[in-house]
Amino acid sequence: MNAFKAYKACVPIAWSPNLYITLVRGIPGTRRLHRRTLEALRLRKCNRTVMRWNTPTVRGMLQQVKRLVVIETEEMYKARKQKEEAHRALRPPLVINHAPAPATGTLQ
Repeated sequence: MNAFKAYKACVPIAWSPNLYITLVRGIPGTRRLHRRTLEALRLRKCNRTVMRWNTPTVRGMLQQVKRLVVIETEEMYKARKQKEEAHRALRPPLVINHAPAPATGTLQ
């Protein structure tokens, strides 16, 4: 979970009009109230992201399930997606020549 601590650290969510919420922990074993809150946020599976408006109601719901989700602003979400896209980008193929090297000297 260390990778997600960077997303949780000091996020200025009060100034962002939209919040991107990602479920990072599993639903089984959680309290019924937390499951109902995740259902209201439309988060059903792990590593799924939804976009919600930044309202006091949504922030209260997120406060309830803060240990199960990661909250990102629009800028953070776009930067993360761009980084993932660059990581998955096609790289030029490796060209390996298996032809035998020409002999420099002949043995007689």
